[in-house]
Amino acid sequence: MSSVELHNISKYYGVHCALDSVSFSINPGALTAILGPSGSGKSTTLSLIAGIASPSRGTIAIGGRDVTEMPAAHRNIGLVFQSYALFPHLSVYENVAFPLRIRRRPQGEIAAQVGAALERVRLQELKDRRPDELSGGQQQRVAIARAIVFEPSVLLLDEPLAALDRKLREQVRLELRQMQRDLGITAILVTHDQEEAMSMADEVVILADGRIQQIDEPQTAYRQPANEFVANFLGTANLFEGPVTQIGEARYIRLACGDTIAIDARAGSARPDGVAIGMLRPEQITLGSPDAAGATPARIEEQIFLGESIRYLATTERGTTITIQASNARRIHRPGERVGLSWTPEDVWILPSRSSRH
Repeated sequence: MSSVELHNISKYYGVHCALDSVSFSINPGALTAILGPSGSGKSTTLSLIAGIASPSRGTIAIGGRDVTEMPAAHRNIGLVFQSYALFPHLSVYENVAFPLRIRRRPQGEIAAQVGAALERVRLQELKDRRPDELSGGQQQRVAIARAIVFEPSVLLLDEPLAALDRKLREQVRLELRQMQRDLGITAILVTHDQEEAMSMADEVVILADGRIQQIDEPQTAYRQPANEFVANFLGTANLFEGPVTQIGEARYIRLACGDTIAIDARAGSARPDGVAIGMLRPEQITLGSPDAAGATPARIEEQIFLGESIRYLATTERGTTITIQASNARRIHRPGERVGLSWTPEDVWILPSRSSRH
């Protein structure tokens, strides 16, 4: 197991800055996801760690050793690509054996390690087939076996499941995570898929425009995002902005339309007479009677069936639109129906105000 450390990494292509002073570290044996939209710099980060590209500034260390100027072939890194990158003319066995052959390992060692890798991905019986005789999921397993067969210090996964259909993607995702844990290998997953990153990673590094927005455990980044970008990127977010007022012991964000959003009275960054941005996730809102004590009356505008849950768009009597997500096992509400919206004030996360970011 090896740690990975990036210190003040910047990468320029001409005058374009792809990465701007990026620093983070990954503990040995952890799986970290680098997450962000297209153009955020996540693939550039992976290329720099792999040694495919060189940073314009900064240092990279693997296992405590500075590898910034080290060629890719000497970094002992396994790579799994979205496109699989298998040799079409070679059998499954020979595809997996390839990294060992170029390292000039003895034949007996090659046979033992290829056999162990294929057993780990459950492809022993298909070792004589060629890639075009395999399904997409099987091809991805071959690519994973090839990446781990030489016992790399770090495993890099570049959008490894993007080419698979949803059901197969979920299956391979679980298998890949379990394999990584069993091997105890340090792994870095690059993806734009929030669900993939959140379900697999011990920690997420969220990038936008070449800069780190937040580094945290997935559940923390989701519930307590560092800014509006993270709040919106990691899922649907209700954002409420306005001055903070206090009535007795309770605090509220007062919206321009006159609606009030109850927030945690202990929220230090939401002081009375200041302006705050509160974030509330749709699943934290309860639907009930419009006459219930403390509930905010609203009308259902849209109902979106999502399988395991239903997403509602509701409008309060003063015109605030709020998104709610509820289990479909509960009562189904129809467009036009009056409801009451309730939430726990502690669930409203206070984001940094826009003025504090300048």
